[in-house]
Amino acid sequence: MRLWVWVAAAAAIWIMVACTAAAAHPGGGEQPLSRIAVERTTFSVDGAAHVEASPAVLGLNGQDTEWVEVEFFHPNPSADDWIGVFSPANFSAAICEPENKREYPPALCTAPIKYQFAKFKNDGYSKSGKGYLKLQLINQREDFSFALFSGGLLKPKLIAVSNKVAFANPKAPVYPRLAQGKSWNEMTVTWTSGYDIKEAVPFVEWGEKGGRRFLAPAGTLTFDRNSMCGAPARTVGWRHPGYIHTSYLKDLWPDSMYTYRLGHRLPNGTRIWSKSYNFKASPYPGQDSLQRVVIFGDMGKAEADGSNEYNDFQPGSLNTTNQIIRDLDNVDMVVHIGDICYANGYLSQWDQFTAQIEPIASTVPYMIGSGNHERDWPGTGSFYGNLDSGGECGVPAQTVFYTPAENRAKFWYATDYGMFRFCIAHTEEDWRPGTEQYEFIQHCLSSVDRQKQPWLIFLAHRVLGYSSNSYYAFEGTFEEPMGREALQELWQKYKVDLAFYGHVHNYERTCPVYQSQCVVNASNHYSGPFQATTHVVVGGAGASLSDFTSSKIQWSHFRDFDHGFAKLTAFNHSSLLFEYKKSRDGNVYDHFTISRDYRDVLACSVDNCPRTSLAS
Repeated sequence: MRLWVWVAAAAAIWIMVACTAAAAHPGGGEQPLSRIAVERTTFSVDGAAHVEASPAVLGLNGQDTEWVEVEFFHPNPSADDWIGVFSPANFSAAICEPENKREYPPALCTAPIKYQFAKFKNDGYSKSGKGYLKLQLINQREDFSFALFSGGLLKPKLIAVSNKVAFANPKAPVYPRLAQGKSWNEMTVTWTSGYDIKEAVPFVEWGEKGGRRFLAPAGTLTFDRNSMCGAPARTVGWRHPGYIHTSYLKDLWPDSMYTYRLGHRLPNGTRIWSKSYNFKASPYPGQDSLQRVVIFGDMGKAEADGSNEYNDFQPGSLNTTNQIIRDLDNVDMVVHIGDICYANGYLSQWDQFTAQIEPIASTVPYMIGSGNHERDWPGTGSFYGNLDSGGECGVPAQTVFYTPAENRAKFWYATDYGMFRFCIAHTEEDWRPGTEQYEFIQHCLSSVDRQKQPWLIFLAHRVLGYSSNSYYAFEGTFEEPMGREALQELWQKYKVDLAFYGHVHNYERTCPVYQSQCVVNASNHYSGPFQATTHVVVGGAGASLSDFTSSKIQWSHFRDFDHGFAKLTAFNHSSLLFEYKKSRDGNVYDHFTISRDYRDVLACSVDNCPRTSLAS
């Protein structure tokens, strides 16, 4: 049995499982690159065909994103011809490791980083064989080439390959991602480069805006193919992730503006610099000031050049990204609760996602949670034994992004921002009573000082609370099985104001609900003592949308089958505004306010009254 048979079978199983999941489960979805049967490629090079790309050198002025014009000709065109963008350019040199010495690798075993059909905006291609595409490239540490294929996606035949295209410095430091550190006055900066620690020393130059500059060292991480748990991450989807650097900027002054740039010192003393960026330090915990946080899940990535690699899979992703960028002056932090970029084992997509969010993540803390498309893989300790991560089993997510977790592989953590306490759970590991994560959740909720931080927020990827999604309705659970049964007493006891979830690709808000009953009717304004937690599904940031059940659900107050995101604004210790905005226009379509004094937080309601004594 040859290796290509094994790879083809694995790919077929992966596509079948992914498609089945997409049809049945709110968290499912097919990675568009998995549609290409790369391992079945045959070489049918035609000397009369050609592909030409220009310019050959990109980023001459330090840009990390550039547009490339691709002209091509095929003497025997067909409607299913396509152009694949490959990086490294010498993609046919990639070798799939055989399972044993008697097996042979396929002719081609590396997937493109994106693709587009040759007829896209080329109406006469099927007759003339002439075509033109304008494609966007980002700096991904290697050169690029463009290949023309016939035979469609399932039986690709390589016809012609273009000249090489490369960035002037493909190893340059790019795509900084800010994140809250483990203390309130620490900001971490994570970025990607092509420089191994042996080639250059990474650091950050930073300081208060207009003030003295300091140098902060950075640590370096990476991972290799053997860190992946299965296909396609170990096979056709593998691409070296580069080197991930993280620096810790400490002892920041609250609310102060800082400037920074990424640096690498070469052995000869030369310094390689990124452009300069700015951020505002976090407020002191409990500080009374305007504080604004955007929350969503399941955004994924999309392509500004219209390449159909994602235009039917993450249709709302660019809209969400662009709306947040437009309003960035009014955003202090972003929380992306799982299903980050849907790479699903195609490692090139992590670079493309960090490039997409760079205007946001380089300016405000971009905190992430882990979802099924980051972590799940059979036999690796994930709570769910499905194939959703494409063999990544959490490694890229926990490396590419920093989180202030005690163990980054476990992905649960607490983070404070001014008057907010955020408790971020990891639904791909067991959360039930008696587990390590349950103890974390209880400690996170119970340890906050509500006089200083009145707004207590719980977040998780899968819906541990309430959702009227059609899949959950079909199951009869209206939640992730064993979700709220394990946690609702904690939410009620510690008076969690809001609980946010992704996974289901739509928007839904409940009444303040406990044990499936509205403790008070849903409203656009709540005041006085806490009654119960309001649960919000915000998984519609980008991925293809999920249906609701047609049944009328008593606790479901507002539902929207569209792409969008949530925004919390704390005006002070007594006033909180919640807004749901559509990604298409940035307008508010649902909102409510909470007005609550500290004595209201102390007051008891259902199942959260402390014991008292008759003694005086």
